[in-house]
Amino acid sequence: QVQLVESGGGLVQAGGSLRVSCAASGLTFGNYAMAWFRRAPGKERQFVAAISRGGVTTRYADSVKGRFTISRDNAKNTAYLHMNSLKPEDTAVYYCAGKLYGTTTAIAYDYWGQGTQVTVSS
Repeated sequence: QVQLVESGGGLVQAGGSLRVSCAASGLTFGNYAMAWFRRAPGKERQFVAAISRGGVTTRYADSVKGRFTISRDNAKNTAYLHMNSLKPEDTAVYYCAGKLYGTTTAIAYDYWGQGTQVTVSS
């Protein structure tokens, strides 16, 4: 069955960096646009970034633009979110999601991971 498994979350100080990964299995990874979302305590899920199937096109939420970079390695069936200059307001559970034949503007996603916690201390 299809699985998206996030890893790499943790505790980091404000201004620090972290990379989270999303390992996919049970699907043809290159056919899926991938995205990262996050949910902070008491808040709704928020779009963070998306990347096209070939990795050429990306899209970011304004709140992370210039600080976060989404990437993918189709040979490894893995998507990444590189987070720099982290702020306490970036604290959230980060989820990856995949959309079959999707684009970076996809609204609904077909598969979701279980999430990884990222905590940024001030």
